[in-house]
Amino acid sequence: MKNSILNDHTRIIDELEKSIKFHNLKSILGFLPTGSYLVGGYIRDIILGRETGEVDVDIVVPLNAIEIGQKIAGNIGSKFIILDEKREVIRIILNHMYIDIANQVSSTIKGDLCSRDFSINSIAFLLDKKCLFDPLNGIKDLELSILRTHSEINLINDPLRILRCFRFVSEMNFKIDLNLISFIEKNKGKLYLVAKERINYEIQKIVHGANALCAVILIRKINIFGPDNLYENSFFLDLQKINYEELNQEEKKIFLPLFFISQILNVEYLEKLKFSKADITKTKLLRKWHLFLMNKNINQVNELDRFKLHQELEMFLPSFIFYLPQNLHFDWLNRWRDKEDKLFHPSNFINGDVIKKNLKIDDGPILGELLQYLSKELAFKRLNNFDEAIYKAKQWIEQNAPKCD
Repeated sequence: MKNSILNDHTRIIDELEKSIKFHNLKSILGFLPTGSYLVGGYIRDIILGRETGEVDVDIVVPLNAIEIGQKIAGNIGSKFIILDEKREVIRIILNHMYIDIANQVSSTIKGDLCSRDFSINSIAFLLDKKCLFDPLNGIKDLELSILRTHSEINLINDPLRILRCFRFVSEMNFKIDLNLISFIEKNKGKLYLVAKERINYEIQKIVHGANALCAVILIRKINIFGPDNLYENSFFLDLQKINYEELNQEEKKIFLPLFFISQILNVEYLEKLKFSKADITKTKLLRKWHLFLMNKNINQVNELDRFKLHQELEMFLPSFIFYLPQNLHFDWLNRWRDKEDKLFHPSNFINGDVIKKNLKIDDGPILGELLQYLSKELAFKRLNNFDEAIYKAKQWIEQNAPKCD
């Protein structure tokens, strides 16, 4: 669809009007004044034939965006939010659609389009005239899959747009114009003027994209985050030499994002950028066990350490697999995929309540250590049933419980 549509405005308009009808947008567009137009990602995605779970529609009106938005929301029974009262930017939420309405800022439509982030988002559909307006050749750039900006000031005005470049690489496999790359290299420091939560959100989008690897490699090459020597640490692997096909599609979807996050941000920056405690903890564990195994032969690691490794990494082991010697990947992944493998999925025959009832001991450190011991025995196939677990538990208590004089 992409190649057949890009240079044919008539067909693009047909697709737009089909989408407007499909999403019942006519009931909303009917409230808009003369001179209003659609712009941004909604048009871009229709041209690309790109389907998304949520529909984001950007509308520009000549004046009175708040008043218009209130009237629309009241008539269609939707949620109404003022995003920026001073600049008059509002959002209407209806089912799966987010409809943003804003006032035209410049004296002309072209002026407004020239102030947008990238050419591919600067294509307007003029509702009155039923025609496309593309002063920055955004349609051509979509055909070439290239990201350009009309003016570097557009990115400086909102430095998050610097990071958003990599989101387009990740989600849509775009290339970044060389002039834009040079600008990013010179101005990456301005990214820290942006709210941490917004940066966090963009990074999450980047690492979950279909082409996340390309974006992550480019982020590291340009060194968006941290000092120049950040990626010299042994924890940061050569991402182009990794065989990602060892993971199945579901594993890639679930575990590669964490791996990629850990490959562009160290723990200090994860904390600065307000990543979740879970992401920070997991990254710390990836780093801990990488350092532990860096100068060790995995086959010579003692049972307790090997057990702790699997216990701590169990829920996200595929994110760690690339830190292991290549010859171990197949075996470790297959064992991890087997939910009955008690080393890769530590568990127990008996829980704490059963032990307390049968062996008359109380909650406390001793109980925790005992459960850990029994789980390790099961992991290394030295336990076969409930009775053996009780017997070994009694032996362990006799040897390890505090003695009273």
